[in-house]
Amino acid sequence: MSRHYLAILLALFGHFFMLHAQQKFTLSGTVSEATSNESLIGVTIAISELKTGTTTNEYGFYSITLPEGQYQVVVTYLGFQEVVRTINLNKNLKQDFNLIEQAEELQEVVVTEDVERLDIRKPQMSVTSLAAKTIKQIPVVLGEADVIKSLILLPGVTSAGEASSGFNVRGGAADQNLILLDEATVFNSSHLFGFFSVFNPDAIKDVKLFKGGIPARYGGRVSSVLEIFQKEGNSKDVKVSGGIGAVASRLLVEGPIQKDRTAFLIGGRASYAHLFLPLFDVNNKAYFYDLNTKINHKINENNSIFLSGYFGRDLFNVSDRFVNVYGNAVGNFRWNHLFSDKLFSNLSLIYSDYYYGLELDFVGFEWNSGIQNFNLKYDLKHYLNDKFQLNYGINSIYYVFNPGKIVPNSSDSGIVEEQLTKKYANENAAYVDVEHQISENLSIEYGLRVSQFNRFGQDELYVYENNNPVEFDPFTLVYREAEPIDSISSSRSETLKSFVNLEPRISVSYNFKENNSIKASYTRLAQYLHLLSNTSSPTPLDVWTPSGPFVEPQLLDQFAIGYFRNIKDGAYSLETEAFYKDIQNRIDYIDGANLIANNAIERVILNGQARAYGLEFLIRKNTGRFKGWLAYTLSRSEQRTPGRDLNIDSGRSNLETGINLGDWYSTPYDKTHDLSLYGSFDLNDKWNFNANFIYQTGQPTNYPVGQFEFEGVNVPYYGLRNKERLPDYHRLDISAILTPKRNRRKKIQSEWVFSIYNLYSRKNAASINFRENEDTGRNEAIRTSIFGIIPSVTYNFKF
Repeated sequence: MSRHYLAILLALFGHFFMLHAQQKFTLSGTVSEATSNESLIGVTIAISELKTGTTTNEYGFYSITLPEGQYQVVVTYLGFQEVVRTINLNKNLKQDFNLIEQAEELQEVVVTEDVERLDIRKPQMSVTSLAAKTIKQIPVVLGEADVIKSLILLPGVTSAGEASSGFNVRGGAADQNLILLDEATVFNSSHLFGFFSVFNPDAIKDVKLFKGGIPARYGGRVSSVLEIFQKEGNSKDVKVSGGIGAVASRLLVEGPIQKDRTAFLIGGRASYAHLFLPLFDVNNKAYFYDLNTKINHKINENNSIFLSGYFGRDLFNVSDRFVNVYGNAVGNFRWNHLFSDKLFSNLSLIYSDYYYGLELDFVGFEWNSGIQNFNLKYDLKHYLNDKFQLNYGINSIYYVFNPGKIVPNSSDSGIVEEQLTKKYANENAAYVDVEHQISENLSIEYGLRVSQFNRFGQDELYVYENNNPVEFDPFTLVYREAEPIDSISSSRSETLKSFVNLEPRISVSYNFKENNSIKASYTRLAQYLHLLSNTSSPTPLDVWTPSGPFVEPQLLDQFAIGYFRNIKDGAYSLETEAFYKDIQNRIDYIDGANLIANNAIERVILNGQARAYGLEFLIRKNTGRFKGWLAYTLSRSEQRTPGRDLNIDSGRSNLETGINLGDWYSTPYDKTHDLSLYGSFDLNDKWNFNANFIYQTGQPTNYPVGQFEFEGVNVPYYGLRNKERLPDYHRLDISAILTPKRNRRKKIQSEWVFSIYNLYSRKNAASINFRENEDTGRNEAIRTSIFGIIPSVTYNFKF
């Protein structure tokens, strides 16, 4: 009997050994567009037999390790024809795929069930992607396709209103968004004070917004990461595309320098509406221009280099007496190296600069400010096997902050040149991130980021009594700026303050009933930079400042849970998420704070905390002649700045009132209800129709609650902060795209875009101001609106 049991045990052991000793090989390669060799990001490579797969990284590379055998590989990407290829994996195999863009005449490609199941069980959540084609179809003001305004149609993303800069994600401020263009930080994403974004839609390849569950490779902001990659350039043929619109035009040229190895891209945009102002006897100017460039070179199979850049400027001029110039300049040199078919690396050297200039001729001076950074980062992606991937890397950023320099613009202006104290800092980070498929139904992504921030010495740093730059008067219950008792000067080799933070991340996905999954995530982030702005949306005049002796870094803890479902073989998809965000050390300003040309900003700010929570709902129709989505967000965004408990030398405790008596109050970007509806209908090969409707709760604001008379003048006074709201915001936009019947033998292809912004001419309130009527002497409220109905037409072409 014992011999029989021993034989069974040996057989089981042998079977177990054979299973685990089965040879495994690696399938790797790149996926690109067939007509241009442009690498494609996020392409799905599915292995049907094993119900597993992977996706391409930011440079089109993929790698997956499988047991020896014959497999059917399914390669799918939105807007391209599906590729199905049978491979015999009996050795490490390099297999590149070239995808052909889906032609309109072809039958619609139906995504297979296995691919759907692969996508839905990924642990990554709270991520939004938009194709460049979709962005160009969405109707926007003045007919110019816009990345930022397209994102606002999705759940959890709002703006402060028409003609406002920046965007808000899940109740966060605009400065809490990390905006990356080819990995370089963009500090101001708007042209013409918010009418347009700085991103040329013709030059963009991929747009991805992380609202939560942010991977450990990202850091430095506590609300979101907007990652945008430019095209690499066509390495096969010279291609030209562009558009002529009512207020701006654009042109993009790309082509090979050395066919299939080296390619270039150069694109430019400019507005010209100001050229017509003299016809109306207006001597003002307001225009922008920008330039996108990129060169890539494939050295060999294992090495590629990229050099990309962006330069943009805005100019606003009032009769040459007031001149405002601002804009971004970024550059990035990248080296991709493939150590093996399982280990991919990217080294980046990045420069970013944001400049703000102001000339006031009637006062007699010029004002210049800005922020520069130099970033060195090295990222590696290790494809250990089909169930386990490892990402790790380091980066170091050096900052130079110029809060402002005043220079007289004439010898008789009477202005004395003055440089506000420059600030210097260094931000370092190291991270490791794991993508782990535990079973067919359970996947997890977890990681840790360690960040460290050094605030370096500067020419002048004020010293305050009890180390308290803000004083509180217990009799008037008013905060006021403390007077410095001394100042110190230190060299840039010294460290004024240092911070270290651990930032763990984890996301989990559980797949059930084929096309359903539940996902949850926890994210901790640290932000060491603060945008000094006491307006509802950022302006070019706002100044960035680093954490230091008096300003603590912002720390976020975000929890999210969601339910995701593919319906009818992916024809529809449903996404619902609930989130809660808690932010420590969110600054706010004392009443009457002056932020402009303030050399001691610590004297007007108080540290508080913020929180946001809500529910997001998104249902999409993904296939057919009619496509679109319905997005809805129910949320709250609040801030609390309690009084400080100051233990002074006498040992007495002095508890302050804080802002709004220490209670929670709405942030300027709190929107209780946010509803967006977008639809696109292909009538035939010539006509495509699009429409979007937006409804948002009015943003919080302050109204006067009374008035008093002082020396014959009525002076209004206000109650608690952000207790009132502007009227609700809503509008309807429509567009029609006419594509003339194509002649395959013609090189030039074109389309006309006709759009109407704000179809029913809703007078949405940008602000409400209060004044005394000169005739009646009674107080009155005046609504300021930016836009009514705006029709526009744009001509797009490519050849």
